[in-house]
Amino acid sequence: MASSSDFQPTDAVESRTFERALRDGFRVVVSDGPDLGATALSTGAAMTLGTDPSCDLALRCRATSRFHCEIELGETGALIRDLDSTNGTRVDGVRVVIGYLRRGAEVEIGRNRLRFELASEPVGIELYPGERFGAMVGRSPAMRAAFARMARAAASDATVLLAGETGTGKDTAAEAIHAASARAAQPFLVLDCAALPAGVADSELFGHVAGAFTGADRDRAGAFEAAGGGTVFLDEIGELPLALQPKLLRALERREIQRIGESRPRPVAARVIAATHRDLRRDVNTGRFRADLYFRLAVMPIHLPPLRERLDDLPLLVEALLSELASDPETRDRLRRQIQPAALARHDWPGNLRELRNTLEGHLVVDHAVPSDAPDAALPYAVAREAWQRWFDRHYLSDLLRRHGGQVAAAARHAGMHRAHLYRLLQRAGLP
Repeated sequence: MASSSDFQPTDAVESRTFERALRDGFRVVVSDGPDLGATALSTGAAMTLGTDPSCDLALRCRATSRFHCEIELGETGALIRDLDSTNGTRVDGVRVVIGYLRRGAEVEIGRNRLRFELASEPVGIELYPGERFGAMVGRSPAMRAAFARMARAAASDATVLLAGETGTGKDTAAEAIHAASARAAQPFLVLDCAALPAGVADSELFGHVAGAFTGADRDRAGAFEAAGGGTVFLDEIGELPLALQPKLLRALERREIQRIGESRPRPVAARVIAATHRDLRRDVNTGRFRADLYFRLAVMPIHLPPLRERLDDLPLLVEALLSELASDPETRDRLRRQIQPAALARHDWPGNLRELRNTLEGHLVVDHAVPSDAPDAALPYAVAREAWQRWFDRHYLSDLLRRHGGQVAAAARHAGMHRAHLYRLLQRAGLP
């Protein structure tokens, strides 16, 4: 969506004046229990409660988990999530996994009883002054807050942990941070921890020497060495085998690695950006992820919001994607006429930006595959019929939705079909 010239150089990032937006804050007060009197005021949209010193409200009660629960204040209210704690989280006496908090709600974690209050003083949130950071676009407060964090990360060498649902653009964010940093001229190496075959992850990360194992016929540098002074992007870091986590921790702490089969360590200078769709705090609680490695990775945590929480960005995202997918202005104009903004805004987008891109690509494929005036008898019967069926479904359903303002129930009644059947046709045609 953007060329390398669109990235801000490091000194420009540091000199930009970030805007600040005010939003409602909240406070949590321990009203009874071992930590009686402890209190915390939110400094952002979310607050983590637990016994770990890094928590926004750090408690001493031994019946409380390290990362016990999280409270997040959004447009629809205050949401509390239990982070797979050992003893659970209770709201007004009822155990919850996730739920909304009323003003004055009583929350029980461990042997402490806490009171949730909306704060009278607003909280300042740092916002990026523009609506583009690298190849990412967004003008919603949630994305501009993420851009501000990304700009700060680009101006430093701190290890970054990108979190967010699948399809929110974590890989694009990692590239943008690298390209806006002083390391931009150095390599950017990607290692997908979820796709590493068993037995080779160690070698892919740290390398090996000839003869270290069967098939190792030559010395090989791992990602940390190959990146030089650039960036190693560890995608899906939550899938890294537990046995390898101590080695990664040592690499981050000591800035050195050791190849398989080699006795001496080698210094490394690469910066690490990691990403995950998992909540690593939950994995720390359950023992799936080392706590010390989590802290080394989350020096600068950045959360990328799901698309359903930034629907105001849809027009900007659609335009950016259309510019990338279709170079011809006439094609882009036709695609704009096919797209139903109201339907896009009502969709939940569980696949986030990836799903939006796939939807637009589906429109583009159909646009380039309009059948001629007559079926092509040079094709097999089944293939020709399927092509015409896809063309018909796409154009009929697009026009049907347009005529009914994106209202699926009304469109189904007009077409004389069950709403569930229309949903299946829309899904098969790639329409939201």
